[in-house]
Amino acid sequence: MTSMLERPSAPVGRLVDQFELGLDAPICLTWELTYACNLSCVHCLSSSGRRDPRELSTEQCKSIIDELQRMQVFYVNIGGGEPTVRSDFWELVDYATAHQVGVKFSTNGVKIDKKVAARLAASDYVDVQISLDGATAEVNDAVRGPGSFAMAVRALENLSEAGFKDAKISVVVTRHNVSQLDDFKALADKYGATLRITRLRPSGRGADVWDELHPTQAQQRELYNWLVANGEGVLTGDSFFHLSAYGDALPGLNLCGAGRVVCLIDPIGDVYACPFAIHEQFLAGNIVADGGFQKVWQTSELFQELRSPQTGGACSKCNHYDSCRGGCMAAKFFTGLPMDGPDPECVIGNGELALAAAGEIPKSSVDHSRTGQRRTPRAPVPLTLMVRPPAKICDENPLAGMDQT
Repeated sequence: MTSMLERPSAPVGRLVDQFELGLDAPICLTWELTYACNLSCVHCLSSSGRRDPRELSTEQCKSIIDELQRMQVFYVNIGGGEPTVRSDFWELVDYATAHQVGVKFSTNGVKIDKKVAARLAASDYVDVQISLDGATAEVNDAVRGPGSFAMAVRALENLSEAGFKDAKISVVVTRHNVSQLDDFKALADKYGATLRITRLRPSGRGADVWDELHPTQAQQRELYNWLVANGEGVLTGDSFFHLSAYGDALPGLNLCGAGRVVCLIDPIGDVYACPFAIHEQFLAGNIVADGGFQKVWQTSELFQELRSPQTGGACSKCNHYDSCRGGCMAAKFFTGLPMDGPDPECVIGNGELALAAAGEIPKSSVDHSRTGQRRTPRAPVPLTLMVRPPAKICDENPLAGMDQT
């Protein structure tokens, strides 16, 4: 069991309150194995497409897995990019599971053929998450690229036929698919899968389309009501805690876990506080240059700062602060709002006022888009599905099974 970082003794309160002070190892972490990807999703948080030539080697990746085993990290959520296009992907998955590090990987389904599905069904230590952003090809392919809906559904079919238990369907909620939540749930039920929905953040290429794709205020309320009615059977990655200001808290951590219980390792070994905040301001260190992951996690100045008591700024005066905790760090940062300011999608309306007075909007530190260029506002977004693909936060409630009193 991951324990609290050593600090002066204090009265024992709620587990959530203790998590705010950080753990000596993350409950889970996101690990982007590669920036290479066969798709060009318009909201990609890491602006993936091209492989970074500095990508960690197989042996370096295995060394990280060894370290995660020693730290007793519960599991690693592998993503990208499209992680399965790495030639050593399955070797690394096998190595992790053999070293008691559970693997959950996110994929667009490009490599999940019948043979791979059968292999996955035979493993008890690997979880698979298929990304979909529309319950129909029309809605999905406008975001993820032509043919991507059919490719994802084919992967779900192969997993189901192979007897793989409880695959995940991962959906980023946009204003174009909020009305399809019931359809997504039906699709998950059809293939014996679990639905996972997460929030759209203005990170990576998502910054370019956030104004156009993030749900409207009315849709935020619709989403909250749907989660209240269906949340026990749906995973959220704890990404909608800002909606708790509408009423009762949603199931899950309801806390920004950045640098406290979660973090991101990118393909070159950089460690960021949050998977949605790939920017030098949230860079805690590099595994290769700074003495390994454990040293970065436990001693970086950035993580120590994030684990210190937070004031909440003006939001602390709001009657709903205990419910939403001021919202998402990444969403605020990439819309030009201060860290102690309101969430840009504050359900009380404070975000709209803050956005009107926002300063310069930061850009992500990395961009591996295949075009080499980011779109300009309101310009068309080219979407292409490569015929030959080039030679990835947690989706579970971290408090599951734990006493939260």
